[in-house]
Amino acid sequence: MAAGSKRKASSENNNGESENGTKKKTIQTTKTEEEEEEEENDEGETKETFCNNPIGFQFKVLHTDGRARYTNLTLPHYDCFTPMFMPVGTQGCVKGLTSMQLEEIECQVILGNTYHLGQRPGKDLFLECGGLHKFMSWKRGLLTDSGGFQMVSLADLSDVTEEGVTFQSPIDGKSEMLTPEKSMEIQNAIGADIIMALDDVVSSVKISKERFEEATHRTTRWIDRCIKGHKRPKEQALFGIVQGGLDDRLRDISLKGLLKRGKDLPGFAIGGLAGGEGKEDFCRVLESALPKLPFNKPRYVMGIGYPIDIVICTAFGGDMYDCVFPSRTARFGNALVPEGTLRLKQAQYKTDERKVQDDCDCVCCLNYTRKDLNKIAGKETEASIVLTYHNLRYLMRLCKQMREAIEKKTFKAFCVEFTKKLYSLEKGVPKWVVDAFAKVDIDVST
Repeated sequence: MAAGSKRKASSENNNGESENGTKKKTIQTTKTEEEEEEEENDEGETKETFCNNPIGFQFKVLHTDGRARYTNLTLPHYDCFTPMFMPVGTQGCVKGLTSMQLEEIECQVILGNTYHLGQRPGKDLFLECGGLHKFMSWKRGLLTDSGGFQMVSLADLSDVTEEGVTFQSPIDGKSEMLTPEKSMEIQNAIGADIIMALDDVVSSVKISKERFEEATHRTTRWIDRCIKGHKRPKEQALFGIVQGGLDDRLRDISLKGLLKRGKDLPGFAIGGLAGGEGKEDFCRVLESALPKLPFNKPRYVMGIGYPIDIVICTAFGGDMYDCVFPSRTARFGNALVPEGTLRLKQAQYKTDERKVQDDCDCVCCLNYTRKDLNKIAGKETEASIVLTYHNLRYLMRLCKQMREAIEKKTFKAFCVEFTKKLYSLEKGVPKWVVDAFAKVDIDVST
């Protein structure tokens, strides 16, 4: 089992400085003078911006290899290192795991969902108990999303206007509006180290160009309301989110709008992807957008959880990632390994006495065989728990391996070896993967 640690910072760095809607939406088409100016000036280089960071928030790039970055992100509650994967604990916990177990697998930051936490247990409880850290007995980093993702995931229960998004509660059916100000109010009560601005989130593949354009400009308008509504800027870092769908022009407009407000934004995220678009489009947008973000601030790519996507995004210059994938796929009896995914319910594992992964130090690999898990995978809670533990430990180790490779200037070789092993049981490396790495001069074709 991976050892937990009570120390604030890890010791890994020896230099001492040591992750469709069908409803009709209300659309405002009038653009501000600033938005028109952004469209006219959508060429040019991204400039780094001065920022009034919260107390205890610091960011430093320790090493680079190509575009890949190994960084130190110091939060009020924990000293983190990126590339970093953040497990999703929708309502204040990662399903099946305790806070102590998350420390054991070396999780640095957990992501909570503002919409669901606002529904249950609610803002008042967090104010009473002193925030989510105390509520879940978690001493490390926390990040809360804004609730914007529910515009897509609960599209049939939501309606967007300039004021905010109205949801029909899946709990009691009542209607409730989430505005930028309300999102900030809830997130201030939750007390996460990093909070996200409310953005107008739309599906990357099922929306018209007009709706994409409106969502882009509305996200910029809403960021001003989020900044004004953020009442704890010295305690919580507010990140802005770049939107724009698959349109590079809209992405540039969105980014420029955020950069103008950079003094109030300690970090930036790229949203609106990993929602069904083709991998070619996914990689094209990220390869273009990531290097345009400020070098001296953290870069968070939202909704990324497949191992190959994490490695590619890191090669493009990303720092932080989150997704429900590793825990969700565990509940279906699947384990992440260097060679891909073991679907442990399949008959071929009925007599397989091997560990899930030979070199893994997690509680699953030390105590269960593939044969053991075949009997209970997808049926018993026990399997879901130990496979979630393994999958998250796998991603934590993957990120640590990338950090080590970046520090040693061997990241290209790491990508080649990782990709070769990942697709070793298939006919070859997919073309989209070869093309993605080629964008940053990494050849994984052989």
